[in-house]
Amino acid sequence: MATLKVSSHVPSPSEDAEQLKSAFDDRACSFTDLIVSVLDLEDLIFFDYLGFHSQIRDSHCHGSKSVNFLDLTFDFCEGWGTNEDLIISILAHRSAEQRKLIRQTYHEACGEDLLKTLDKELTSDFERAILLWTLEPGERDALLANEATKRWTSSNQVLMEVACTRTSTQLLHARQAYHARYKKSIEEDVAHHTTGDFRKLLVSLVSSYRYEGDEVNMTLAKQEAKLIHEKIKDKHYSDEDVIRILSTRSKAQINATFNRYQDEHGEEILKSLEEGDEDDKFLGLLRSTIQCLTRPELYFVDVLRSAINKTGTDEGALTRIVTTRAEIDLKVIGEEYQRRNSIPLEKAITKDTRGDYEKMLVALLGEDDA
Repeated sequence: MATLKVSSHVPSPSEDAEQLKSAFDDRACSFTDLIVSVLDLEDLIFFDYLGFHSQIRDSHCHGSKSVNFLDLTFDFCEGWGTNEDLIISILAHRSAEQRKLIRQTYHEACGEDLLKTLDKELTSDFERAILLWTLEPGERDALLANEATKRWTSSNQVLMEVACTRTSTQLLHARQAYHARYKKSIEEDVAHHTTGDFRKLLVSLVSSYRYEGDEVNMTLAKQEAKLIHEKIKDKHYSDEDVIRILSTRSKAQINATFNRYQDEHGEEILKSLEEGDEDDKFLGLLRSTIQCLTRPELYFVDVLRSAINKTGTDEGALTRIVTTRAEIDLKVIGEEYQRRNSIPLEKAITKDTRGDYEKMLVALLGEDDA
């Protein structure tokens, strides 16, 4: 179940676009007026702030106040000209289709892509969360996949996640968006980025177009459960038949096969795979692949638990999970997170984040007041 809360009375796309435009100017004011409103200036004051030169005359004074000048100027400039709360109140409470219409309307009215405006006006983790959320789902997945092909840390995991936790139609849309944006195929870039067994598995996964129905072939499930058990027993984890089954069978068929595996051999397939080398990165990716195809909520809980930990926060992973699952199954993920960690996901996130970034994530979790 989704956590996204769409406002009960949604304005038209043109009204939302106009409100967003006003959000980029809402707090804009004269820097000089700000200073003279809080400082008691009997004499001429000259100041230099990051190359900004000005003079404030005593005729502007409005009384005596004690203020830390550095804190004042930093706080002012951090949000100068942008009403972040208004942006969150709109975009964090619109569906993908509504956000698409807002982008189209904003472009028609303002002559600029809303994403470009957001990129100019916002910063840091909040900017990343807003931009990922505002993209159409297919565009977002294409971006995530492309970024993954340009770095090495955890990138294979992201490619697998996109390939295995989306429906066939969603993955197709991501591949089409990849074509349109990058002028080449996702398969081409994944093949270039990876080598050996990783290439065999990941290219097959991102190329997949699975049957989405519930029908299963129990005879086939029995045969392939036996085949997979033999490959695991011999530690042939990257065998072509294993990869073929994982990349072509429907998720219903894969679940039937692994249920049969457990019935026949007395343990879950993931348990069998735990007996392999802990440092085997391909084996780790294979385990994650199976988890994504069978119990994706457990996979996402593991990613979130790693992202929100005592040694620091992986904002990239946290942002990716919240923005990609808020319209799909983030409620289920949150419930499982609380069951396994004895703390609500929202509380765990607010302990590790702050400011507008925190507000955005909380809104997508459906925990704000909107």
